[in-house]
Amino acid sequence: MSTPARPTASDSTETRELLGRARAGDGGAVDELLTRHRAYLRHVVELNLDARLRGRVDPSDVVQEAQMEASRRLPAYLEQPPMVFRLWLRQITYDRLLMARRRHAGAQKRSVTCEVPLPERSTLQLAGQLLGADATPSEQAVQHELARRVEQAIARLSPADRDMLVMRHFEGLDNQEIAGVLQIEPATASKRYGRALLRLRTLLVEGGVTESQL
Repeated sequence: MSTPARPTASDSTETRELLGRARAGDGGAVDELLTRHRAYLRHVVELNLDARLRGRVDPSDVVQEAQMEASRRLPAYLEQPPMVFRLWLRQITYDRLLMARRRHAGAQKRSVTCEVPLPERSTLQLAGQLLGADATPSEQAVQHELARRVEQAIARLSPADRDMLVMRHFEGLDNQEIAGVLQIEPATASKRYGRALLRLRTLLVEGGVTESQL
């Protein structure tokens, strides 16, 4: 039997301990592993669920299917982990979301992330990073307008650029974790993120945000 890969620093100490217990045959540790990641996986599904499928696809059902699949595949993961546990669960969940989209949306060719309303609070935080701290006003009406412009600009990006920004700013993954998801080098992930951010800034300028604000 091959030696299990050593967990990376991207998994928390608690997760690594639970993985060790699960590897030793502790069924309770498996249940706890799945439970502690359930909210994160639901967040991933909600971020990537096509607006046209809302009402027909329940994020909780997608997460439940993903966790059942993860439980089935866990022995192989424990023997030779291909990536950190959280990202492994994310990959299974995203695959299940794509399967749900194919079931409900038929042969439509548009990306599952094409028409997804993004969280306004996170959109405003991203706008603040782009425009500077002084450019995020307190007035509610202006906040909504700023969030709308950023969301519209993100929607005009290529799927690859949009996914990069969603993973970084809305899922909270860092460049090393994104590299694990995309199976690329962290330096490449960093460059792709920088290019996506630059393209977003360009689209914001085209949408009326002045160069002096960036």
